[in-house]
Amino acid sequence: MRRGWIALLVACAGAAQAAEPGFPLTLRDDGGQVVTLQAPARRIVTIAPNLTEIVAELGALDRVVGTVNTSNFPPEAERIPRIGDHQRLDLERIIGLKPDLVLVWTHSGTDRELAMLRNAGLQAFRVEPLRLADLPPAIERVGQLLGLADIGRQRARALRDTLAALRDARPSQAPRVDVFYQVWSEPLMTLSGRHIVSDVIELCGGRNVFAALQPLAPQVSIESVLQARPEAILSAREDGGGPLLKRVPADADFALWRRLGSGFTPTRRGWLYTLPGDEISRAGPRIAIGARAVCQALDEVRAERAAKP
Repeated sequence: MRRGWIALLVACAGAAQAAEPGFPLTLRDDGGQVVTLQAPARRIVTIAPNLTEIVAELGALDRVVGTVNTSNFPPEAERIPRIGDHQRLDLERIIGLKPDLVLVWTHSGTDRELAMLRNAGLQAFRVEPLRLADLPPAIERVGQLLGLADIGRQRARALRDTLAALRDARPSQAPRVDVFYQVWSEPLMTLSGRHIVSDVIELCGGRNVFAALQPLAPQVSIESVLQARPEAILSAREDGGGPLLKRVPADADFALWRRLGSGFTPTRRGWLYTLPGDEISRAGPRIAIGARAVCQALDEVRAERAAKP
């Protein structure tokens, strides 16, 4: 009799799990891998800070049991156990956390380690929004994996609407602004058109002067920047807080441009700007904040150019 009750309880538990709406769920990830979850993910490891932010946007940060060292938003994310960084993951720690889902961003050279996680039987799902248009669908898919499909659709729609409003805030015939986006000053590095930041610049009516280069983050020379004749220079800053946009900042990274004096348009007109780093560079929900800062900068350039050509 006792064995019969135990069997019945096990069967009921299995039936309850299978009865979860939308599950079992099978999705193809951004690497082409087919992943099936029998139930919504409750224990999640995120291998990139933007993925932590996507989960938080869905109201499920409490399900994240491990994340990388750079996950710092929202502030509560600082208390989540760390499992390594973009150079090295602590595989034993990840396995020991017993996640039912590992959200993956592989552009930091972790392919080999992720293969080992899959070999250990973990469900790894690659979420790699590389273009601005990829972000809302990424939020929707993570929502599905967490059993929060409705919330995922709502958050994705809100992001689409925000980005569309930024795009539509200026006429389609608004004068273009040529932009040099500086990633680093020594060596001097920028971003090509393959990077999501280039999409943001385009959204705001700008043109990345090095969009045609093939590397994602190419090294360039001062001479090539001068030849490209940008009107404005944008760069991310790593300090938190402060204003959304800083104009003609005192950053040492901009010193080389200030030395060029009036012969260089961004210096002469004061069209040198720094943006909030995480908000512009992370492919997550807060990129709308970074995009707002870019649009503000380029709108200033257009207005001042029209007032004083």
